Amino acid sequence: MLESIGNVFKIPDLKRKILFTALILVIYRLGGFVPTPGVNANVISSFFNSAGASGNLFGLANMFSGGNLGRLSIFALGIMPYITTSIVIQLLGSIIPFFERLKKEGAEGQKKINQYTRYGTVAVAAFQAIGISFWTQSITAPIMVNGVEKVVPAVTHPGLLFVLPSVITLTTGVIFIMWLGEQITEHGIGNGISLIIFAGIIARYPIGFWRMFEYVRDGIMPIFTAVIVLIVMVGVTAAVVLVTEATRKIPVQYAKRIIGRKVYGGQSTYIPLKVNTAGVIPIIFAQSVLMFPKTIATFFRGSAFADIITSWLSRGSFVYTTLYVLLIIFFAYFYTAMVLNPIEMAENMKKYGGFIPGRKPGKKTAEYINNILLRVTLPGAVFFAFVAVLPDFLSKWANLPFYFGGTGLIIVVGVALDTLQQIESHLVMRHYEGFMKKGKLRGRRA
Repeated sequence: MLESIGNVFKIPDLKRKILFTALILVIYRLGGFVPTPGVNANVISSFFNSAGASGNLFGLANMFSGGNLGRLSIFALGIMPYITTSIVIQLLGSIIPFFERLKKEGAEGQKKINQYTRYGTVAVAAFQAIGISFWTQSITAPIMVNGVEKVVPAVTHPGLLFVLPSVITLTTGVIFIMWLGEQITEHGIGNGISLIIFAGIIARYPIGFWRMFEYVRDGIMPIFTAVIVLIVMVGVTAAVVLVTEATRKIPVQYAKRIIGRKVYGGQSTYIPLKVNTAGVIPIIFAQSVLMFPKTIATFFRGSAFADIITSWLSRGSFVYTTLYVLLIIFFAYFYTAMVLNPIEMAENMKKYGGFIPGRKPGKKTAEYINNILLRVTLPGAVFFAFVAVLPDFLSKWANLPFYFGGTGLIIVVGVALDTLQQIESHLVMRHYEGFMKKGKLRGRRA
C-alpha cells in the first residue's frame, strides 16, 4: 500500500491532478466560513445545535452542505440543488421521450442534458434561496450577550434589502460550487460534485472522534464501550465496501457474425448487476419524505397535532424507524426499475447477436434479468436500511457524540472507491503496481 501511494507521486500528470483537486477542495472549505451578509452566525449555529433542528430537512441539507447551512455561509445551499436537478432529469429520462432521445444520442445528448441540468440548478437554487431567506428572518435563539443570555433574531435588519442580496449571494454560491466540481472532473481526479460532498461529510468526523475521546476522558462513556463502538465502525465500513462492490454476473454469449472478410463476436462476457444499483438515492428519498411533514410541523410549534407528528417522526422512534426502513426498500426497487430496463437490455443483446445460455432471446431473457434484479436488490436494500438506522442505535446505546453511518458513510465509501479506481487506472496504465495486488478495484456505477 505504501509503495502504491509513493508511486502516485512519481507520475507528474497524476500528481498534478491530485494537487489540483486538493486545492479546489481547500477553496470550497474556506468559502464555507464566509458568512452571508446581514446574518448573525451565532444565532444560526445555536438553532442548528438545538435538539429539534437536526431531524428535519434543514438538518439533511446541512449534512450535504458540509455544515455550511448551519453557519449560513455563502455556500449554505451546498450542492443539493444540483443533486436534486440531476435526479429529476435522470428520472425524466425514463418517462419523457425528449430526454429518452437525448440519452441515446451519446456524447452530444449528454452535453445537452448537462446544460439543462445547469439551468435547472440555477432555478432550484434561486427558489431555495428565497425560502431560506424568509425562513432565516423567523429564527431566534438564546445566546450570551455581555454575559447575559438573550433571545436574539438571526437577522438584525429584515426585509427586502436583506432578502434580495441573500438570494443573489446564495444562488451565486451554488453556481460557484458547481463550477468548482466541474473543474475537478475536468482537470483533477475523481467526480468533482461527489468529492465536494465527500469533503463536507469527512470534515465532521475528526470533531466527532475528538468529542468521543472527551466523553471517555470525562467518564461519560466507558472505555470498553468506546472500543466496541470503534470495532463496529470498522466492521460496518468494511461491510459497506463489500456490498457496494458486490455484483451478480449474468453470463452472455455472442454468436459469430461474418461481415465482409471479418468475423465479429463469438466471445463470452457477462452483465454485472450491482447488489446496490440505486446507491444512496433511496436513503435520500426516504429521509426527504419523512422529514418533510416534521419540517412543516416546526412552523406550528405549540399545536397538539404538530407535537404528535414531531414525536412520531423523531429519529429513533418506532414509527420513524419502521417507515424509514420500508421506504428505503421501496425506493431501492423504484429507482432500480427506473434506471435498469430488462426489456431494453434484452433487445440490445438480441440486436447484437447476444444471448444468455439456456434462455431464449427476447421476452424470456428480459424475464430472467428482471427476476435476478428482484432477488439481488432486496438484500442490498435491507443492508443499507440497516446502515441508515445505525446512527440512531449508536446514539442511544453508546451515547455517541456524532452520527456515524447512514447516508454519510455510504457516500464516503462510494466516492472513495470511485476516486481510488481512477487513481489505480493511472498507475496500471503506466505499469505501476495498483492498490490491489490481485484483481481490479471497481468504482461505483451510480
